[in-house]
Amino acid sequence: YKPNREDIKYLRVLLYGPVGAGRSSFINSASNVLRGRMTSPALVCDAVASQNFTRKYETHKFIKGRGSSKTFYPLVFNDIMGMEDGTNRGIHPDDIKLALRGHVKEGYKFNPVAPLTQDDPGYNPSPSADDKVHVLVCVMSANSSLIKSSVLEKMKSIRETASDLGIPQMLIMTHIDAACNETWKDLRNVYKSKYLRKKMKDFSSAVGIPMNCIFPVKNYSEEINLNDDIDALILSALRKMVDFGDDFIERI
Repeated sequence: YKPNREDIKYLRVLLYGPVGAGRSSFINSASNVLRGRMTSPALVCDAVASQNFTRKYETHKFIKGRGSSKTFYPLVFNDIMGMEDGTNRGIHPDDIKLALRGHVKEGYKFNPVAPLTQDDPGYNPSPSADDKVHVLVCVMSANSSLIKSSVLEKMKSIRETASDLGIPQMLIMTHIDAACNETWKDLRNVYKSKYLRKKMKDFSSAVGIPMNCIFPVKNYSEEINLNDDIDALILSALRKMVDFGDDFIERI
């Protein structure tokens, strides 16, 4: 795959969602699949799921080839601070809206109390087509309890902005093995699980993303080697990100 526009080098995917949903772990898992070995481009904290570990706006590229032939896949992920319940906690929704338009510079450190302003050094006043987000992906944990109403309101606000911009949206449902015992026994049971299907319907109703845009995945966590069943689900989600993002790039 290669974006069919000279001014766009990378298809940019922005991941957002509640704290501990597995955004950084998904980036690492995608990197594992693309590079064919275990990798860890995004730092992950597994100690306390309720803590925000990602605090900066960071672009993750995936290396293709080695040595003099080393290049990058034309797909990049942007990771951001997680969303939290209440005000002045977690990423401010306005920062995500600015990121969608390409106004957030690489390395900007998020401030839950005050969103990025035009006077801030981290503000990009004239974003290129390459800086803008081409796919918005919500990451939710299948093993989570009910989503807090304040978090849902923030997500709704972000989704409305993305819709106004015409940006395609998807949802990645993580931790499917922890949420369903049958899927834990055999990952191939994922689409047979009544519990996971109900969870997908619940997310669809709560967040407003259609069922056919919700993809269950298992991130690499305890494994030390690659697994075909894990890879298949991740590749399915990646394929749709590329398809949706490419359609958007064709339109803008």
